[in-house]
Amino acid sequence: MYLRTLALVAGRVVIAHLKRLTLIVIGLISLVIGAIGIFVPLLPTTPFVLVSAIAFANSSDRLHQWLLNHDVFGPLIVNWREHGAISRRTKIVSVMSMAAIVVISLLLAVPTHVVIIQALVMSISAGFILSRPLPPPG
Repeated sequence: MYLRTLALVAGRVVIAHLKRLTLIVIGLISLVIGAIGIFVPLLPTTPFVLVSAIAFANSSDRLHQWLLNHDVFGPLIVNWREHGAISRRTKIVSVMSMAAIVVISLLLAVPTHVVIIQALVMSISAGFILSRPLPPPG
């Protein structure tokens, strides 16, 4: 009986460590993609940073605190968490990027049905982004 209990406890510990490691890896990959999005206009930053924040919040207090205190990424997370808000600059860049993707698709002669689907999905996404409040001043 003792060995069986010990095996169950050990199994739970291994699963907990694997979950933690998986979340850290997801957070790091998401953060790298978000960081690339700062420099690549068509790649969004905010959603990937928010995924990183969620992953780190559930796996590593140290990484989560580092992200919250980061000069670039911290304000995105804090504005979203505390106010459900997206900054004016982020809204403009997001919507312009979405519009650019549709224009590029048209210029590349992407099939019409694909462009229509893109435009529909991006219109809904843009509507959501634009409906979020601005963060409070200061």
